[in-house]
Amino acid sequence: MTRTDLTTPRRKVLISGASIAGPALAFWLNRYGYAVTVVEKASTLRSGGYPIDVRGTAVEVVRRMGILPQLQDAQIETRRFTFLDGDASLVATVNPQSVAGSVAGRDLEVRRGDLTDALYTAVRDDVEFLFNDSIRTLDQSDHGVDVTFRGGSRRTFDMVFGADGLHSRTREFLFGPEEQFHRYLGYCFAGFTMRNTFGLSHEIMMWNTPGRAAALYAVGGSDEVHAFLNFVHPEPPFDAFDNPEAQQDLVAAIFADAGWEVPGMLAAMRDADDLFIDMVSQIRMPRWSSGRIALVGDAAYAPSFLTGQGSSLALVGAYMLAGSLADRDAAAGFAAYEHNTREFVTVNQDQIGEGDAILFPTTAPALQQRNDMLRNLSTLPATEGRPAHSALTLPEFMPGATPGHCP
Repeated sequence: MTRTDLTTPRRKVLISGASIAGPALAFWLNRYGYAVTVVEKASTLRSGGYPIDVRGTAVEVVRRMGILPQLQDAQIETRRFTFLDGDASLVATVNPQSVAGSVAGRDLEVRRGDLTDALYTAVRDDVEFLFNDSIRTLDQSDHGVDVTFRGGSRRTFDMVFGADGLHSRTREFLFGPEEQFHRYLGYCFAGFTMRNTFGLSHEIMMWNTPGRAAALYAVGGSDEVHAFLNFVHPEPPFDAFDNPEAQQDLVAAIFADAGWEVPGMLAAMRDADDLFIDMVSQIRMPRWSSGRIALVGDAAYAPSFLTGQGSSLALVGAYMLAGSLADRDAAAGFAAYEHNTREFVTVNQDQIGEGDAILFPTTAPALQQRNDMLRNLSTLPATEGRPAHSALTLPEFMPGATPGHCP
């Protein structure tokens, strides 16, 4: 891919969010001639983190970015997934890829921090990053988008992109409160790290009763494991989620009589410095842009962790959005982005409906059915992924007279 003539002025764009969608979008927009600034409210990139998957079409995105070898070197290679019943008896041990629908030797499982580091390294020398800052106000006009930052500065950009996650402030600025786009899937969860006193290595162990699950995920042979508690809640518990202590009390009450390692997990939850508690939900929007502002990744179409496709949709969406702007103005580019990407997003979001996540059965009959399926599941590596993961063939975007440069 050739760069455009850098002697002409470059159109300025702002991306809010430096997790996955943001740096990926910055990479491709820079390739198409845009002058890119990324603002991130955190003071630095988050290192480490829980494991994430890059599957299907998204693998081709990272290959085209040139970071596939780096991610292959960072592969976690989880070796087994053990399921336990309510009394902690063994249900089945299976190959994790058989559950996830991943393809051995092609799809990737890496620490979140390894992916964000690779994306940042690929773009940091060409893109301006503003850490420890965020957008305070947005004001669109015919000449651009006037942005006031919380740090006090003011700047004008030709376009602004919200890549700021499930609870996107950019989306709220543009379209209003999250509730109107929030599709609750009937579950809540808590995630945190704790000491690996279990002797686990390169594996997942999950305990289930109807409507409740507890899992320990050992990424390697380290001293820490990722702990995870998931539970059914008929209505979104908005009241509890207004208060961090109330969140923990809710989780503790749900799992109060649980066995296996859950009592120790609850104690560790209280002391964890990386505890994250949230509702399991998706973002469903009729459109992803307005005027000179567009959304990408979880801000526009969070699929929920139950699909395992959040990172992949972010990578593919960033590629499609930037490519759609390679030789179009904002209005035409945003329209092409939505037209060519929405079906892929929808088919991946539709993998999960309310309360029907196969790993988290909500009733005793559903749990028994799942356990029977696991016992019959082949432990051989998967040879074919889920069709949704590769439902989009990436186009080749070849810029002509690119709008990334002003005439």
